[in-house]
Amino acid sequence: MTRADVSLVGGADVAAAAALLEGVVRHTPLEHSRALAERVGGPVWLKCENLQRTGSFKIRGAYTRLARLSPEERARGVVAASAGNHAQGVALAAQLLGIRATVFMPESAPLPKVAATRGYGAEARLGGASLTEALAAAAEHAQRTGAVFIHPFDHPDVIAGQGTVGLEVLDQCPDVATVVVCTGGGGLVSGIAAAVRSRRPDVRVVGVQAAAAAAFPGSLAAGRPVALAGMTTMADGIAVGSPGELTFAHVRDLVDEVRTVGEEDLSQALLFCLERAKLVVEPAGVAAVAAVLADPAAFPPPVVAIVSGGNIDPVLLLKVVQHGMAAAGRYQSLRLRVPDRPGSLAAVLGELAEVGANVLEVEHERTATRLGLGEVEVFVVLETRGPEHAEEVLARLHRAGYTVTTG
Repeated sequence: MTRADVSLVGGADVAAAAALLEGVVRHTPLEHSRALAERVGGPVWLKCENLQRTGSFKIRGAYTRLARLSPEERARGVVAASAGNHAQGVALAAQLLGIRATVFMPESAPLPKVAATRGYGAEARLGGASLTEALAAAAEHAQRTGAVFIHPFDHPDVIAGQGTVGLEVLDQCPDVATVVVCTGGGGLVSGIAAAVRSRRPDVRVVGVQAAAAAAFPGSLAAGRPVALAGMTTMADGIAVGSPGELTFAHVRDLVDEVRTVGEEDLSQALLFCLERAKLVVEPAGVAAVAAVLADPAAFPPPVVAIVSGGNIDPVLLLKVVQHGMAAAGRYQSLRLRVPDRPGSLAAVLGELAEVGANVLEVEHERTATRLGLGEVEVFVVLETRGPEHAEEVLARLHRAGYTVTTG
């Protein structure tokens, strides 16, 4: 027992969950990242839960929870609320175990996640603007119908199931010194910390939250779960307004540190995984990688970063890649004032071609009141090779006599 009489999940609980999950979940690969290792100064490995069944680690906890329901509870069916990954985990677990499942999802849930949830046989109901509203609808459904509510993170069976990721990490990388974990409500980091502490108490466990949806830092400072007033992040999978009582206790007692990463960190890390690791990852699933990229010296190697999910909407993927390229200095937006005469635009494009910039968009503006008589404003979006090349482009245009503003 710990403070507040909360009983923590232990190593034996995680080992029991691993036995239950044998043959159900994949032992996902551990991939070495040379690019990250060069930054950290020692081995860095990616634990690829984006390659897990349903595209995330969530099937581990969901199946563990559902498999331990009594026959009477199974007959009543289960209900859950999720923006996507927990929904798919519950849906597949219910299908495998022959249990009826209903999942409430916010209206903003990515369409591929909704389709996948239904594809696994669950009834997906869309409603409400946020996960909070979906959770309320699921709780009401459970009270009205008697269905068993399957919490996405705050239950011992769920934590134990998620902790099996940690056991695999210890088996695959016996000399690991730091495990970095994407963190929302805290189920995954709680389970991994429980598993790691039972076998290797010297290993450092670090949780990573999106800065715009980081409930743990304030909660840990207050000594109790504290709800955020609001959240705005692309990482919908870890956008959780408050820790649970159980996950809070685990993080407080077993996790060494909780760090935060910004939206640009997330987008750059997602782009890094696509380009350097050849992995399709969702923004929530890349938070651990983002933390290592943002501050490599903070993580003693060997490091294992958990890549927790890969269920990304293609539309969002396009936006995030563009954002990541802009944050990395590889997209450049420029405004130039040029004389309003034939050949002016061609001259600008000729300068850009000479310096090797790839023009993606061009717009002309003649009628703005800020322009002088006989002036035209040209807006161009360029693809560059990085920050140094972007500076070279600006220098070239300035030398050619153009007045240039960025953004």
